Amino acid sequence: MSRVILFNKPFDVLSQFTDEKSPSPRPTLSAFIDVPRVYPAGRLDRDSEGLLVLTDDGRLQARIADPRNKTAKTYLAQIEGDPTNADLDPLRRGLMLKDGPTRPAVVRLIDPPPLWERDPPVRFRKSVPDRWIEITITEGRNRQVRRMTAAAGFPTLRLVRWRVGDWTLEGIAPGTWRDA
Repeated sequence: MSRVILFNKPFDVLSQFTDEKSPSPRPTLSAFIDVPRVYPAGRLDRDSEGLLVLTDDGRLQARIADPRNKTAKTYLAQIEGDPTNADLDPLRRGLMLKDGPTRPAVVRLIDPPPLWERDPPVRFRKSVPDRWIEITITEGRNRQVRRMTAAAGFPTLRLVRWRVGDWTLEGIAPGTWRDA
């Protein structure tokens, strides 16, 4: 039986167990997860938070991470600006990024979600409004959601992955994990 771990990755933590490239060590998964032979199924950027799935099953790991399998990933994104529902249509249709067109995303405006405080907090500017969206993609390119929202004219300020396939972050505090 394969093991699946659901981890709520905090901001500024690398989605790997070691950091050999940096002259000054940065926080990694090893500071939070002491389970042998589990590896991340996909990645979350250092400046993104939320659900990271880890497993000891290489086939499952590849199935989750490979964009050909179209595993849905849902994010809660705080974006700069105050878009209308129609302003989000380019995301729904798919956009052209430098590395090619994206698949259409499922996007909706949402109220600010009841999330934990981020450390450090997201910058706040009185003169620039912000909104929250929920966006679901079926790809996983490098910094894809951030690049998509920026291309639509609404840069991402905070990004939290809430769901991967059927797994959610529900009930998992930042920096903690549980078996799926």
